[in-house]
Amino acid sequence: MTSAPPPVADAAAQAVMDLEQQYVLQNYARYPLVVSRGKGCHLYDLEGRRYLDFITGIGVNALGHAHPRIVKVLREQAGLLIHSSNLYFHQYQGPLAKRLAEMSGLDRTFFANTGTEAMEGALKMAKAHGRAINPEKYGIVALENSFHGRTLGALSATGQPKYRQDFEPLLPGVKFVPPNDEAALEEAIDGRTAAVVLEMIQGEGGICPLTASFARKARELASLYHAFLIADETQCGVGRPGTYFAYQRSSPVILPDIVVAAKPVACGLPLGFIVANPEAAAAIKPGMHGSTFGGGPLACRVALEFLDILDELMPAIQRVGGYFHVSLNELARKHGFVKEVRGFGLMLGVDLAIPGKQIVLDAMAEGLLINCTHDTVLRFLPPYIATEKEVDQAIRILGKLFAKL
Repeated sequence: MTSAPPPVADAAAQAVMDLEQQYVLQNYARYPLVVSRGKGCHLYDLEGRRYLDFITGIGVNALGHAHPRIVKVLREQAGLLIHSSNLYFHQYQGPLAKRLAEMSGLDRTFFANTGTEAMEGALKMAKAHGRAINPEKYGIVALENSFHGRTLGALSATGQPKYRQDFEPLLPGVKFVPPNDEAALEEAIDGRTAAVVLEMIQGEGGICPLTASFARKARELASLYHAFLIADETQCGVGRPGTYFAYQRSSPVILPDIVVAAKPVACGLPLGFIVANPEAAAAIKPGMHGSTFGGGPLACRVALEFLDILDELMPAIQRVGGYFHVSLNELARKHGFVKEVRGFGLMLGVDLAIPGKQIVLDAMAEGLLINCTHDTVLRFLPPYIATEKEVDQAIRILGKLFAKL
């Protein structure tokens, strides 16, 4: 089995791509690869060529592909009950909510489908709470370079003009400040602020961590002005930084009022969540928010199994993440066009002085799947089951490509 795809797509792959190009909305700039199955840390195309998957469905497939414990639970639960709606109780929402409360240090959970949907619910919590204090208390303070989703509410708090410009005007009252600029943050937050929204490690913005000092200042100011501090952990949380959530990396922990997350929690099934403290949770009364699919029995049962496995893997995430970070830095020292290696755990980025798109395509041709964000940052989101062996393989491929540059 070879790794590199041919320069021209196979007939079967081309037929798949042609059909999509004819009938599917053309809003994705897809890579010329048709995947058919996965096993462990690898994906396979229609011809059986193998690829080391270090982007994992943009952080979703955290246990790799076809993990035996997840497959077993999926098969069992699919034969029992897939969906029941939130008109009724089922036996998995409560235990999962309890587990998330214990992990986060917060209290109550709302189950959604995606990170974007979770962010929408969190913004509604903040605005409802603010309105109860003062009808003018609806402002949102967010960060430049941030990404919180593509619905109109989440997009309003996303600090990248390229995502916003075609849909403006968006929600009023949103201010953006530069990441880690404490003076700008202090100037932006006032009595009309309902929420401060942070990604502790900006993902789409180029794998950029916030400083503990900046996060602490955000916590202080949010408390001072009776605003909610919202931590968007959709990409940087749920084990990926080597802790349950990225805000837990600081000591002492800077506890948000609301945490939103999604991506890996149900191993490929759509499941997002909001977990909130009692004050934030009380802002949403019966009938004010809901979700048809959120928190179904299949997704919740899979999530419970995932979290059991995550506890077992956490030491390995820290160890392998550290090993990968060191290996990338060693590679960076050999190549002047590498500006910086950033991130924690198994969420790492290599910031380049040149565009990264072609490197992503060349890596795919060598059997390594990564992507590029913010134009110049190679993004790595390996599966939590990756070992030093897979890291070495990725480094060998990157070293080969970097040497050509």
